[in-house]
Amino acid sequence: MTPEEKYVRMTTRPVGQLVTKLAVPSIVSMLVSGIYNLADTFFIGQINTQSVAALGIVFSYMVLIQSVAIFFGQGSGNYISRALGRREKADAEEMAAVGLVSSVLTGVVLAALSFLLMRPILSLLGSTETILPYACDYFRFILIGTPFIMGTFTLNNQMRHQGNAMLSMIGIVSGAALNIALDPILIFGFGLGIRGAGMATAISQAVGFLVILSMVGKRGTLHIKLSHFKPTWRRYHDISAGGLPSLARQGLMSLSAICLNQLASHYGDSAIAAFSVVSRIMMLACAAMIGYGQGFQPVCGFNYGAGLFDRVRKAFWHSCSVSTVYCTVLALLGWVFASPLVALFRADDPEVIRIGSEVLRYQCYSFPLVGFITLANMYLQNIRKTIPAIIMASARQGIFFLPALFAGHALWGFFGVEIAQMLADIGSFLFAVPFVLYALKEMDRQPIAR
Repeated sequence: MTPEEKYVRMTTRPVGQLVTKLAVPSIVSMLVSGIYNLADTFFIGQINTQSVAALGIVFSYMVLIQSVAIFFGQGSGNYISRALGRREKADAEEMAAVGLVSSVLTGVVLAALSFLLMRPILSLLGSTETILPYACDYFRFILIGTPFIMGTFTLNNQMRHQGNAMLSMIGIVSGAALNIALDPILIFGFGLGIRGAGMATAISQAVGFLVILSMVGKRGTLHIKLSHFKPTWRRYHDISAGGLPSLARQGLMSLSAICLNQLASHYGDSAIAAFSVVSRIMMLACAAMIGYGQGFQPVCGFNYGAGLFDRVRKAFWHSCSVSTVYCTVLALLGWVFASPLVALFRADDPEVIRIGSEVLRYQCYSFPLVGFITLANMYLQNIRKTIPAIIMASARQGIFFLPALFAGHALWGFFGVEIAQMLADIGSFLFAVPFVLYALKEMDRQPIAR
């Protein structure tokens, strides 16, 4: 598909059909990644409770590096979609190179520093002394895979914003499928335990990155060459304008995971393991909803760049409706089957099952609101309402979650920790409504963002 054909498709097709078509590969990618996370937890759960807890400890680091990668990917991707809407391909290609190379180099630096400070970092992330040996064994391989993980997330976001999520899906799915296949072989076949899980992740992330990199320049995607890497303050300013909301959201998610692990550690390794299992289940539950939102993003960016504000508005409300129905259905199923779901991962630890099922049910109460919260942030980010988008991105895991977590723990002990995410979701929804309504009303009065 030529850039001109893509422009016509993105700016003339019915927005509901367009969002759905673009969302399908993103949904598949997110679901496969979610299934991989659950499969990883399942296999590690066959070792012991401390290994599952170690997975939860390292998870906060993985969210952190993903937040930096998505910062570069979303920041450059938002700019790319608007540039393509203005039919400025050369400008878009230079931005794509700056975003990708910067992300990979940052990954190398973060991995090197983390190797030097491994044990202090893991203790800071919430590891207990009994969990620490398992966390170290897993963390080493995650650090090796860090530049590949970051490159994959950056490229994935860039390709989605070009309307080429199908090619991105191939890289994501290939890496996740390889990881699922390698887990039992390395963990049990070679007797490597949690080290095998870390090794499987590092290998699969490297393969997935190489696959998705090989897709660059095909089927209408932009060509990324080192000669296009022309970093300037203006480029990084544009990346920051589009990427800071994602960095705020994902970064606060990492901080929230650290604080949650620190508080949960007061109640034993089973509590940390239970929250780790629930986080994986909720990630899978969110996968299709986020994937659908990712189908909305290029439609929003292209049409906003082209000045077709009515199409942006229609795409937003359509996406919100679909996401809310999906989240409501999943919430009902999650509430009913909470105990069996948690038991899949640590069937021989009743305490993990008890705590995990309680936490999962509390989160299901507010899950129907998460679709609107997510789409609100994506909308504000893609129309380059940077400050409102940062505030909105900070709401669910920062502005509301952290106070709910610490205040809840101070007032009600462990029960307050269990209900913190539910309270944060309710607060974030009430916070998002006026932001979005104002932005929708104001949009027609805004100049076209460049």
